Amino acid sequence: MKAVPTAQRDRGQAVSIMVLGFIAALIMVAGLVVDGGQKAAAMNRAETLASGAARAAANAGASGTLGADGAHTLATEEARRAAKSYLAAAAVDGASVQSSVRVDGTEVIVHTDIRVRTIFLSLVRINTLRAAGDATARVVPG
Repeated sequence: MKAVPTAQRDRGQAVSIMVLGFIAALIMVAGLVVDGGQKAAAMNRAETLASGAARAAANAGASGTLGADGAHTLATEEARRAAKSYLAAAAVDGASVQSSVRVDGTEVIVHTDIRVRTIFLSLVRINTLRAAGDATARVVPG
C-alpha cells in the first residue's frame, strides 16, 4: 500500500477551506439582498403609515375652533385618536410598529418606527432591522 504524499493531502484541505469561505460569502450576499429588500420595503411602509395617519388626524381634527382673530386650532384629542386608529387598522404583518402623534396648532406630526425580523442576517446575530417614517399634515382653513 502506497502512502499519499503530504502535498496532495494539504491541497485537499486548502480547497475545503476555500469552499467554506465561498459558502459563507454567498450567505452574506444573500442576506444583504433579501434583508436589504425587507428594510427598503419597511422604510416605504413607515412613510406610508405616517402620511396616512397624519391625513386621517388632520381630517378628524379639522372640526376644531376658529378664533376671533381667524386663527384655527385643531381638535387635538380627535386628531390624536384618529391617527392612532389609522395606525392600529393598518398593522403590518410580522413587524413591530411604534408611533408618536403630535398636534401643534394647525399641524399634525406623525412619526412611525417599524422593526422587521431578518431572515439571513440573523445567522450573524442581526435579528431586526429598523425603519422610520415621518409625515406632517396641515389644515388650511378656507
